[in-house]
Amino acid sequence: MSCFESSTFLKNPDVMNQEILISACEKLVWKYTVTGNELTIFQLSANENLRGEYAMKIVGNKVTYNTYYLQNAKGKVQELQNTFYELNVKYAEESIIREFKKQGWTFKSNDKFKANENEKVSFYMVGRSKLKDETEPISQIKFTILKDGSVKTDSDYIPKDIHELADKAMESLESIFGNKREINGKEIPLKYKHKTFCENKKTISITKK
Repeated sequence: MSCFESSTFLKNPDVMNQEILISACEKLVWKYTVTGNELTIFQLSANENLRGEYAMKIVGNKVTYNTYYLQNAKGKVQELQNTFYELNVKYAEESIIREFKKQGWTFKSNDKFKANENEKVSFYMVGRSKLKDETEPISQIKFTILKDGSVKTDSDYIPKDIHELADKAMESLESIFGNKREINGKEIPLKYKHKTFCENKKTISITKK
């Protein structure tokens, strides 16, 4: 990440974290099996017979729906997605806090935030620079989590040492979320132009393999 930017961890509806999927299945009382990195959902209700076929299959984090055998496939897919997204909001929140705390940042609540239909959670992670000549040692990054678990960030000036720690946390989150982060650079105020690690950044997309 850089100074003065906003970003979004984009959500791919066909990619679902397997750990959260298992929790979603248990909440919905759907039967499943796990073999290696493959999760197979084979029964969605007691009176459903798929003739040995799977209802949904997840290899790694990639989801395949068996719409041929699955009755009311669209409704069942929506039911799973709604439950998954509800759990994914909490997963995203816990992941952000955990990864930033690993880098020495601390949690700060967003007391002004009110959840709505689209935005469910918002908070700050706060970092404190240890550089002796730093005149603005405290910085914060605002995180907002949307209803599907997508994450938006917003930040202004961040001192070099904690800036590098934030980079590490963001890289870990890209790996955890398994999707790309779209970064939008913000205009840098004149007073920060001399900071060599602050640079104007055009909109870019980062894809983690």
